[in-house]
Amino acid sequence: MTPERKRMITPEEVEHIGWLARIKLTGEEKEQYAEQMNDILDYFGKIDEIKTDVEPTYHVLELHNVFRDDVASGSLEQGAALANAPKEKDGFFKAPRIM
Repeated sequence: MTPERKRMITPEEVEHIGWLARIKLTGEEKEQYAEQMNDILDYFGKIDEIKTDVEPTYHVLELHNVFRDDVASGSLEQGAALANAPKEKDGFFKAPRIM
C-alpha cells in the first residue's frame, strides 16, 4: 500500500464481513482481503476520473413500435367461439367441477 493512499476498508471491516458470511479469517487473510478490496475501490476511482460528457443512449438503434394500432373490431359469434369446445351446455363452455 502506498503511503498517500487512504485506506477505505480496514482489516476490522473485513473481519466483520467474514463474521456476517460465517467465514473464519486469519489475520494475514484480513490484511490481504482489505488490500485487494482497496485496490478494487482505487480502480473505481480511476474510472470516475474519465470524462464521459456524452448523452446517455438507452438503445444503440432507433426503435419504433412494431405493434399495430389497437383498433376495436367485432367479437366472435357465440357459435364460432363454441365450435371447438370439447363440451358446451346452454350456449356456454362446460368445464369439470373443481372442489
